[in-house]
Amino acid sequence: MILQEGAGLDILVDGEQLRLTHDNLLFLNPGAISQAMLAAGGHAQLFVFQASEDWLRSRFPAVFDVVGRPFASSSESISQRIRQLTDTLVIEVLNDQFLSHERLEFMLQELMLSIVESCLARRASGARYWRGSPFADNRIRKALALLRAHPNKEVNMNELASRVGLSRSRFYDLFQLSTGRSPRAYLDLLCIASAISKLSSGSGKIADASAELGFSAQSNFTRFFQQQVGIPPSQYRRAAVKPNTEPQDKPGE
Repeated sequence: MILQEGAGLDILVDGEQLRLTHDNLLFLNPGAISQAMLAAGGHAQLFVFQASEDWLRSRFPAVFDVVGRPFASSSESISQRIRQLTDTLVIEVLNDQFLSHERLEFMLQELMLSIVESCLARRASGARYWRGSPFADNRIRKALALLRAHPNKEVNMNELASRVGLSRSRFYDLFQLSTGRSPRAYLDLLCIASAISKLSSGSGKIADASAELGFSAQSNFTRFFQQQVGIPPSQYRRAAVKPNTEPQDKPGE
């Protein structure tokens, strides 16, 4: 559970009162009963992610294929990556006419991967959280972190494979086994998620987003975006930008 908009609020979870703010997220273990307590006249927009047990177990069995409480702590600090993913997911869901099942599945998987990385496996005994997971190979997790840090269409996959200590062919095989996608297909989805985040913020120009993502020409970025999303970036931006936020691009740019 993550607070997207509004002031902080109190959440009663199995009789325990917890504070939800923009700086933390709350976990509800299976069977937990929760109730939001909002101050009179207040408002809040929450992002609540409730995944099926089968989906969670297939990806992180050491965490979720257990009896009891997979989340030892009910509240954790929210990382920049988790905040970025949830912000993008909210934009996508609100513009669901453009949202593909593949992109939704990808972003939800990225969200859970980031939660396990930043809220669970960062602890000293964290290695056990990856047992049985498709992401158990730390070389692939390192590659994913490098791709996420700077999503760019010009990434040299041979150099990336070398940086994580793998041959090109072995890297491609392990990456496919871990993520279900080739490195290039995964990078494309990262670039689209980053582009959507940039376009919906109302700041900067489409040309700037194109350059940051490694496209040599804005026309190439526009073509790529339309192939992935189904509409040009300018049209998506008009649909996704928040009210009272004026895009910097002029019509026709």
